[in-house]
Amino acid sequence: MTALRLLAPKGLQRVQFFRPPLSASMASSSVPKMEATVADEPRPILYATWLSSCSWRVRIALTLKQIPYDVQATSLLQVGEHHAYTDKYREVNPMQTVPSLQIDGHSLCDSVAIMHYLEETRPKIPLLPQDVMKRAKVREIVELICSAIQPLQNRLVLEHVGKEKSLVWAQHWIARGFQGLDRVLAGSAGKYCVGDELSMADVCLVPQVFNARMYKVDLSPYPNIVRLDHELQSLPAFKSSHPHQQPDCPPKFAGK
Repeated sequence: MTALRLLAPKGLQRVQFFRPPLSASMASSSVPKMEATVADEPRPILYATWLSSCSWRVRIALTLKQIPYDVQATSLLQVGEHHAYTDKYREVNPMQTVPSLQIDGHSLCDSVAIMHYLEETRPKIPLLPQDVMKRAKVREIVELICSAIQPLQNRLVLEHVGKEKSLVWAQHWIARGFQGLDRVLAGSAGKYCVGDELSMADVCLVPQVFNARMYKVDLSPYPNIVRLDHELQSLPAFKSSHPHQQPDCPPKFAGK
């Protein structure tokens, strides 16, 4: 599917999806069908910032599930009208972080919680396998990335560590986490992280590899991670939700 971004009311960025006609060969493949939406149903609003890997996870999940949504770019710096440290945004997200998703009359402010909510309320394009053990393996990989790797190199931690030590710190913890993650993937992966079905594990892997490259981590010791990242980055949902495709991406990175 292709994501289309249009201007929406109140400065929001509107994301919709156009699915081109399938060829005969594609029609018989595992490409998901568009999930029906109600025309007058309020659109979810995603509060996100372009470089946030947690925000990227939610963009990928929404795109894979073909859920139209609006984006409110929300800076993690105290600049501009829309940043995370306003009283107004604290009402959306008490942690004053990104992402946040306003959906179905509620606000959710954790990327993994958001993905599970989308899975439970909009299950037609699943991001969890039916097989119980595969579902457990997907959750294991999600938690390894989202609990054991990414939090140790997020912006707030690196600011606390200090500029002089932050790069070495990030490299150490990402590399340490990738050592174990690559071994897990060696036993679980097929075309994707768990077998041949796209899942939440894939949604979480690509943003974390992007972080690793940003912090100049040597990826050569992790062949399974590199192979899967290469496979996944070729998919339209991952391309259109990439940080460099976001409305708040700085011009020097935009579209690259």
